[in-house]
Amino acid sequence: MSAESRGMILLVDDEPEILTALRDLLEDEYDVWAANSPQAALEILLQEPAISVIVSDQRMPGMTGDVLLAKAREISDAESILLTGYADLDAVVNAINLGGISGYAQKPWEPVLLLSVIANAHAQCHLRRALTTEQALLRGLMEGSEDGVSFKDREGRFVRLNAAKASALGGVAEDWIGRREIGETAEADDVVLSLGRNSQTTEELPMPEGPRLWQVTRVPVRAGDGRITHLARLEHDITDRRRMEARLHQAEKMQALGTMAGGVAHDFNNLLTAILGSLELAVRRVTGDERVERLLRNATLAAERGTSLTQRLLSFSRQRDLAPRSVDANALIRQMQDLILRSIGDGIEIEEALAADLWPAHVDPDQLELAVLNLCINARDAMPAGGRITLATRNLGAVEEGLDLVPGDYVVVSVSDTGTGIPPEVLSRVFEPFFTTKPIGKGTGLGLSMVYGLAQQAGGVARVTSATGQGTTVEMLLRRSHEPPEGR
Repeated sequence: MSAESRGMILLVDDEPEILTALRDLLEDEYDVWAANSPQAALEILLQEPAISVIVSDQRMPGMTGDVLLAKAREISDAESILLTGYADLDAVVNAINLGGISGYAQKPWEPVLLLSVIANAHAQCHLRRALTTEQALLRGLMEGSEDGVSFKDREGRFVRLNAAKASALGGVAEDWIGRREIGETAEADDVVLSLGRNSQTTEELPMPEGPRLWQVTRVPVRAGDGRITHLARLEHDITDRRRMEARLHQAEKMQALGTMAGGVAHDFNNLLTAILGSLELAVRRVTGDERVERLLRNATLAAERGTSLTQRLLSFSRQRDLAPRSVDANALIRQMQDLILRSIGDGIEIEEALAADLWPAHVDPDQLELAVLNLCINARDAMPAGGRITLATRNLGAVEEGLDLVPGDYVVVSVSDTGTGIPPEVLSRVFEPFFTTKPIGKGTGLGLSMVYGLAQQAGGVARVTSATGQGTTVEMLLRRSHEPPEGR
């Protein structure tokens, strides 16, 4: 049996016979320490904080019992019992006032009565220490947790809440004691209180900086008779975790699509190679029949367009060898002006916002040019009544929160439009190969997937920000090159 469960008693008396008699009375039920002077008793208390009861004589040389117990109170939370052989009421009152004694007994003592007094004192000390421990644990949980922790009474009023929960409510804890929340989360509290069952839900709760996603655990707190008296609520912010899960899911989906697209493109490319070779041989054998020659040329052009599509698919799936080198993205964009203007037609304004101190990017220039052109054409299609396309570049010296990138420097190339925007339900799918919202025959669904594949192969990432009716911005984050830019 442990000292805590048995109880540890300190006996203080200057008469050895008294100490021996008390030890014989108590040692069957308690671990007993003995001191023959007040000074020795104080030293023992410093060494043994587990002592739960001090039984001290009143009349001792150098220090009376009431003074000893007052000093003991400063270094120990043990309960105190004063033994006196005299009808010294003043000493008892002084011990109660200064020493906080829980009882006293006169010499000679009645064994059963003294055992009862000591047992009650030990039980009181044990309960107080247990309560202090529980309070310390709860305080540590409340103050140290970044999760929201709160307790409510049966009427839904806060009785305790920590700083994290108070911050989520937009105040400090003291402001919310005795107040009720409103809205769906308070209604869910009432349901748990009425049903008496634990509950764990995922809820979007308001925050001063905007709504966030929380995992909310509700636990009914019961009294000793089983009645529900309070509700404990723990709120764990899972917003960032859900975002990471969504990004991981998207990455896994894109990887699977890339593998599938690469396999299809490889087989399709072999077929097109055979078709183009056969068409070339057929053209050589047909002479003088202009109609057949024209049909063969049309077939050749169609097969070559198919080859171009397979190259985009192979680029997306990383199965096509690129030729990355140090590229001045600003110079590349300026050289594309005529090509972009011819491709997008009239009614579209082109603006540039190119960083003057732009770093070189490590990328395949031909693929970057194709990506920018594809983005400009997409932007044009999103502005049927005309609008503005902005080509921009900038340096990114630190990885922004939420981007799955290797730490380092990046060059950002972006294309923005003032068009119709992308609905939220479509935004998460724009990089998927073959996914398009354009009418049949107007788009292949490979333009943005090629942009995505290029950015990943360049050690970066592509991302889209858009809102319905507010335009769209597509950014390619490309690894910085530390070599001077190479010419085309």
